[in-house]
Amino acid sequence: MAISGADAAAGGAAADTKNSWPEVVGLSEEETQKIKEDVPHVDVQVLPADAFITMEYNTGRVRVFLKSNHKVVNSYE
Repeated sequence: MAISGADAAAGGAAADTKNSWPEVVGLSEEETQKIKEDVPHVDVQVLPADAFITMEYNTGRVRVFLKSNHKVVNSYE
């Protein structure tokens, strides 16, 4: 995870910030809010597994992909 802007000015505090949540795979959409407990400032986007997405890098966003059974199949920052 690159540190820039306010995080760099704060001494790189974001370097210890969690940026992967493999433990949410298999959970329900509601249970993905655990990510907000780990990193309150991120925007958690819940999307269908086959959703079209853009590939720009954004450390303020976590994408969670759901199967048709409403269970998480993957998550990306």
